[in-house]
Order: sequence, then structure tokens, then C-alpha cells
Amino acid sequence: MGTRTRNPLAGAFAKYRLEGTVTDTGSVTSTMRRIRLVVDEPIGFTYVPGQHVRVQINDPLSVSGLLRPSETLRTYTIWELTPQERAIELRVHLYDGDGIGLRWARAAAAGDRVTLWWPEGDLFTRPAPFHLFVGEETAGAAFGPMLRALEPSARVYGVLESESPEHDLPMPGPHQLQRIHRHGAPAASSATLLAAVAALQLPGTDGAAYVAGEARTCQMIRDHLVRERGWNRRSIKVKPFWAPGKRGLH
Repeated sequence: MGTRTRNPLAGAFAKYRLEGTVTDTGSVTSTMRRIRLVVDEPIGFTYVPGQHVRVQINDPLSVSGLLRPSETLRTYTIWELTPQERAIELRVHLYDGDGIGLRWARAAAAGDRVTLWWPEGDLFTRPAPFHLFVGEETAGAAFGPMLRALEPSARVYGVLESESPEHDLPMPGPHQLQRIHRHGAPAASSATLLAAVAALQLPGTDGAAYVAGEARTCQMIRDHLVRERGWNRRSIKVKPFWAPGKRGLH
């Protein structure tokens, strides 16, 4: 009997990896699925609401993974982390397509084993006189935990776009964002979202803005805030989650 060759990189990266099991799944909206996992060991990493984990679809340390890294990991924002229960809940947007991450999210079921790579990302709230959130369905999964983490007294403004009311992802209170709907208009380069942001009454330019979602729309919103409203670019955190025809923008 032959012996299995251990990848020499596996040990070096083991501290960044978590093994767990899917315990529950369900629909949040017609295009948003929740996936709850419980990991095998206590959660010891530092986490800031808005950060994400990478789900291992194929082994990134295998030969095929090293040759085709874009076909190994997919990124999902942590909706809720419960360390005492070793539980991580994800919100996954079911976009149109057939990518490896989409297939995993649609098929994930209780009992499935999952490998996660530790939280990362710089989309989280900063101290500021007020906070501005702008995005669409894909941004909602990050905005929810970010809003939940703010103090009840925080001043919050923003717009969350979706295709129609039945696609609105429920947000945790007490802070709520204005809801708008495309009703068939493109989510890419969204004129609907840009117009809604242009109509917002904001208290000034000394806030912190978080703009996430489709790449071109994010750029349009940032340019509006900088050119039309006089915001400092450093006060605007832009996180493009997707663009038509492209993968892996996280």
C-alpha cells in the first residue's frame, strides 16, 4: 500500500484554517441563502463585523489548486459569529450563473463538512460623526453585521438597493437604511442607486462612507461623493464584490 504524500505547505498554513460542519440552511429571500456552520475547535481569531471568511471549494494547497488558484476558494461575509457555540452564519447571494461558489452555496446541506480560512477584509466601521452605507444585495450581507455593531446613538444614513421588495434582506435594528428597487434595471452601473444617493440629505462631509457591491456602481458613487459633495476619498471605503464577467473581486 502506498503512503499519501503530505503537502509541505499544509502545516505552515494550518493555523489559518478551520474545519466545521454545516448544521442548518434556509432561504432568507428568494436570492439570499443562510448557511450556519459549527467549527470543530474554539474560535480564537479576531473578528470585526463586516469581515469575511473564505470557503474552500477545492484544496488550494494541492497541485491543481496551486495551478488554478481561482478555482479553489470563495469569499463570504460573516453575518453572525457566536464564539461560545463555535458557530458562524453566512448570508450568500444567489446570483445568476454557475460558478463553483454558487454551486456550493445552493447545494450546502446539514452534515456537509466545510473548510474555512480565517476572517479577513477591511470593510468595517470607523469612528466618525456619522455613517453612510450604500450598496445592493451583495452589500447587505456585510452591512447587516456592521449596523448591528454600531451604538444605538450612532447617526446612520444610506441606501440599500435590490431588484424588488421581496429581495430586501432584513437588516438588524435599530439602524435602518432607505430601500430602493431596480424593477428590471441593471444592477451594474446602477443609475437607480446613484440617483438615490444624490437625493440623500447628509449632515456634511465629515462622515465615513461604506460603498459596496458592483464595481462600476461603487466607482460612480465614490465619484459622486468626491466631485459633487466634496468628500475626502480617504473617508470613503469602497469594496467591489463583483463585476459582470469577472470573478474573485474580494
